[in-house]
Amino acid sequence: MSVTLADIEAAAGRLAGHAVETPLIESPALNERVGRRVLIKPETLQRVGAFKFRGAYNRLSQLSAEERARGVVAFSSGNHAQGVALAARLLGMPALIVMPTDAPSVKVDATRGYGAEVRFYDRLTESREAIAAAVAAERGAVTVPAFDDLDVIAGQGTVGLELVAQAKARGVTLDTLVSPIGGGGLLAGVSTAVKALSPTTAIVGVEPAGFDDTLRSLQKGERIVTQPTTRSLCDALESPAPGLLTFPVLQKTLADVALVTDAEVAEAMRYAFSVLKLVVEPGGSVGLAALLAGKVKSFGEDTTGLVLSGGNVDPELFARVLRGEV
Repeated sequence: MSVTLADIEAAAGRLAGHAVETPLIESPALNERVGRRVLIKPETLQRVGAFKFRGAYNRLSQLSAEERARGVVAFSSGNHAQGVALAARLLGMPALIVMPTDAPSVKVDATRGYGAEVRFYDRLTESREAIAAAVAAERGAVTVPAFDDLDVIAGQGTVGLELVAQAKARGVTLDTLVSPIGGGGLLAGVSTAVKALSPTTAIVGVEPAGFDDTLRSLQKGERIVTQPTTRSLCDALESPAPGLLTFPVLQKTLADVALVTDAEVAEAMRYAFSVLKLVVEPGGSVGLAALLAGKVKSFGEDTTGLVLSGGNVDPELFARVLRGEV
């Protein structure tokens, strides 16, 4: 089971008029800093402030009238929560989101603001999957996975579809595409679209150091589950393992995986704010962090597409980052 270019194109049709076609922007200052041409896809400007709306809407828009009446349930630390909540509101269905008690308040408030019910859980003592399953059984609701779902992956793949088309309109063929990796939904979709339309483009994923489950899985040739003993600044990328559906795609499409530290991520967030004039959350900035730290290998002439996947950062954390306290 895998997503095809046709699936992603169909998703783009469903998203037309609902999702934002985010622009492709370029910064001469960034190009000079990293020594390559970088075309930036700021999904920070997407509805809910992250790419997650794409996959959520593509999944929910295909539910039957009976399924819509029963509603949906999802579990997420923030961006998927908001994506599902807004998609559910637009499509007229109830939604319940299971969120950790330590989720950034800005993401919790936004999720509730879109009309979803929030149920909290303790990361250390409770299972979000078990809670979501119980709610789904009780209400007959449809569970919407954050990444391990073909329709969700296809929706996220529209980022890559747009990126290649926008680059082509400039007469540009990408040598490299750099994107964050959490559970792999975004990159599985994006890489499928990009490799279908631009086969020579090298796909580079970026993970937080200490949460390198995809890199370690690729090295071993099978999915492994990591057991981190610390937290990452990139709360959105703390998946313990790549998805069952996403991993086989990444095995076929990834040319390399780069790892970045919290300090490098914080520096990238400061750079995005001060130079690019963009607010980017930690998990959304890992690709930029890898470029600034010189951790992205050269492929071809180094024209690079960069996905900034989200901008929903807690205001207090962002202030600390800008002050150099993180």
